[in-house]
Amino acid sequence: MRRLLITFVAVLLLVLLLAGWLALAGRDDPGPPARTGAFSTEQQRSRGAYLALAGDCMACHTARGGAPYAGGRLLATPFGSLHTPNITPDRQYGIGSWSADDFWRALHNGVSKDGRLLYPAFPYTNYTRMPREDSDALYVYLQSLPAVNRASLPHQLRFPYNQQLMLAGWRALYFRPGVFRPDASKAVEWNRGAYLVQGPAHCGACHSPRNWLGASDGESLAGGLIPMQGWYAPALNAAHQAGVQHWPAERIVQLLQTGVSAEASVSGPMAEVVSRSLQHLSDADLRAMAQYLQSLPAGAAQRPAAAEAGVVLPAFLAAGEKLYRQHCADCHGSAGQGQAPAYPALAGNRGLTLAQTVNPIRMVLNGGFAPATAGNPRPYSMPPFGPVLSDLEVAQILTYVRSSWGNQAEPVSASDVNRYRSVPLD
Repeated sequence: MRRLLITFVAVLLLVLLLAGWLALAGRDDPGPPARTGAFSTEQQRSRGAYLALAGDCMACHTARGGAPYAGGRLLATPFGSLHTPNITPDRQYGIGSWSADDFWRALHNGVSKDGRLLYPAFPYTNYTRMPREDSDALYVYLQSLPAVNRASLPHQLRFPYNQQLMLAGWRALYFRPGVFRPDASKAVEWNRGAYLVQGPAHCGACHSPRNWLGASDGESLAGGLIPMQGWYAPALNAAHQAGVQHWPAERIVQLLQTGVSAEASVSGPMAEVVSRSLQHLSDADLRAMAQYLQSLPAGAAQRPAAAEAGVVLPAFLAAGEKLYRQHCADCHGSAGQGQAPAYPALAGNRGLTLAQTVNPIRMVLNGGFAPATAGNPRPYSMPPFGPVLSDLEVAQILTYVRSSWGNQAEPVSASDVNRYRSVPLD
């Protein structure tokens, strides 16, 4: 059995190396030429600023307390650490010496100006759908920003993930450049929403599952763990997770624009997405995204398993109820009814009853805010209970609320809580 495994790994490595060599041979395609004269420079800059918001570029390319777009944010992955680069127009450390062709090649092909293959933590697997006009507009906007003379930190990836040849093999298996093609059978608004979700907003980068090599099934939006942030992004094609197929369209727009609605509120990494990106999009684009999300075919995402009768000891539930009344009931209600929009209801809460328990554990341990938005400028906070509650106590509270008021989900153990006690990296 061991010999068979070694043979399999060796063959896989050979395939990756061969695929990598073939991919490296064709990486210099510059793509279509820039279109000159179609838009004025100011029109391009304005369009590019909007696309930068749609893509939430600042979130990754700005370190906490750092200059906008000067890079330096740490992205922890299962393969090692990545440091986001400086994309200001500084000629020494940024992209000031890049041409529009260089920039297009990075977005569309995932190849840097110097020919290096870029790691897909930079979501060129989504940005490849952007047409040349949008790439050029984003380029003009970034070139108009103040230049910041700040060197980008080197990545710290483990072998063999730090090898360009292996990355080329990965790309040969999982990446194909291709601009978004509208579906002629669909309305203009649907196509606009599909483009935004699949392309600039790169929703599938978080909301889709990844395989053991980090490749994302970005089309399904069937939910997945976000390894760089330690949260679970729920399925957008499943009603029992985060699907919105049966919501009124205006409620979807409200949630994307403000972070809160009568049906749900956002937290964790999604709060940052709403705050820095989605709230700044036009009503028309948010409606388009809503229409596309409503049209997603129902996926086969696994439903949360109901808690089996007799598995949880009555004393465990009683302890959880006591802790809930002591720490939670004032905001979330004695029957989990909440106080909308300030405090979300826990009864019937889809995020609370997911089979993946990481999100509710993170919320209880670390607390958090809904995003501060124009439509909800003073969001109420969830205080962190990690410093005052033990792993067992957090497990008792969550088990109680996941099995009360009509909720039916599996219990949470102290070991589950301990696994996620560390604070996610920024």
